[in-house]
Amino acid sequence: MKLYERISQCALVVTLAWPIAPNPSMAANAPSAIRDGQHDFDFNFGTWHTHIKRILAPLSGSQEFMELDGVVTVRKVWGGRAQLEEIEADGHKGHWEGMTLFLYNADAHQWSQSFVDSASGVLTPGLVGSFGNDRGELYEQDTVGGRTILIRGTWSDIKPDSHHFEEDFSDDGGTTWHPALIAELTRIKS
Repeated sequence: MKLYERISQCALVVTLAWPIAPNPSMAANAPSAIRDGQHDFDFNFGTWHTHIKRILAPLSGSQEFMELDGVVTVRKVWGGRAQLEEIEADGHKGHWEGMTLFLYNADAHQWSQSFVDSASGVLTPGLVGSFGNDRGELYEQDTVGGRTILIRGTWSDIKPDSHHFEEDFSDDGGTTWHPALIAELTRIKS
């Protein structure tokens, strides 16, 4: 047997006998059990006092804003696979009303949120996303001032009697986010 054949056989034996350790990056990328998120928004049912801060031109860098105070009422629809949220608030520019429809898509394991205010009567296409790490993040694409932007709605600091909602805009594909609406909600005891 020639020397190079003997070296090849030894290399083959060493390769076959070498213990195979699991690759940590493969384990991290392995599919996990899909979580049913149908009850992610259950914290939101009920009647809430809301304090809203609306940044008037969030992508301009301006800090000019208006504030509103009001009541948000959220009720379960379709056994919890949907919610209807009604908002009434007042500020220095007068009375404002809005309505939000939340729908859970069981096949996609995602929520969508579509909004309409009483002045326009136009239902938005809707943000889509899910919950993870005790916060919900839903996204949509829109156009503002002729520019395509991303919108992110985030529910965080969720406690039995309070939570925080923030809507942010990005005009650079999500690299940076600018607050557009900040709402603090506290449950109104019945």
